Amino acid sequence: MPTTTSLDVAVVTGGASGIGEACCRELAARGAQVVALDRDERVHTIARAVNGRSFVVDVTDDEAVERCAQQIEEEVGPVSVLVNSAGVLQQPLPPDELPMATWDNVISVDQRGTYLTSVVFGKHMATRRNGSIVNIASIVASRSVPLHAYAPAKAAVVSITECLAAEWGPAGIRVNAVSPGHTRTPALQAAIDKGERDVATLERNNALGRMVETVEVARAVAFLAGPDAAAITGANLPVDCGWLVTSSWHSYGGLRRTYDM
Repeated sequence: MPTTTSLDVAVVTGGASGIGEACCRELAARGAQVVALDRDERVHTIARAVNGRSFVVDVTDDEAVERCAQQIEEEVGPVSVLVNSAGVLQQPLPPDELPMATWDNVISVDQRGTYLTSVVFGKHMATRRNGSIVNIASIVASRSVPLHAYAPAKAAVVSITECLAAEWGPAGIRVNAVSPGHTRTPALQAAIDKGERDVATLERNNALGRMVETVEVARAVAFLAGPDAAAITGANLPVDCGWLVTSSWHSYGGLRRTYDM
């Protein structure tokens, strides 16, 4: 029988900031030996803060990811958890104004990067018949939005999650996804500061009337990665303050605000 996934060595891509950073901190607090990966050298600072290891690597570089995985396996130990958080955002532009170079970059990082790292680390997990992968998808994977690169890429992440969950399930590997809503990350805050996103609109368009905090996403990731979710695979868990259940209400005038104090 496959062993229950432990949090011995946990690799987090995109670990330099935002959701990835929060995952590094949460997993370390739960006893994991965290290895943070990012193309941003600030990843070293995060790793030091959690007494972990760090590597500067671009998830779009096949050879670099392969070398990094091998080095981690040899120097740190067998990886039992992989969190794919590396990703890039895009502005909500009409298709004819969205440069194909931007589209290609989003697909390369968000979709291809998630698949590449899953395969590179997952093959070692499959050999040991023990491991858990959690992919950071997005609520926009489930709805029509004016993000013509980002939304399809995140929808692909959900599909990748489901396909690999079935593929590797017989080897004892669990693969799940977390779909955050509008989360207070440095990247989103930068867009807000530039006037590209409106905080009031973001908060009003979900049931709980607020944005998601990065630690809330990290807690969901840690749950799916750990033994309490031992029977869960192929799932996509929204952490969105109720955005998904709210959007369809706009056709009826929006949420009832009679409960506001």
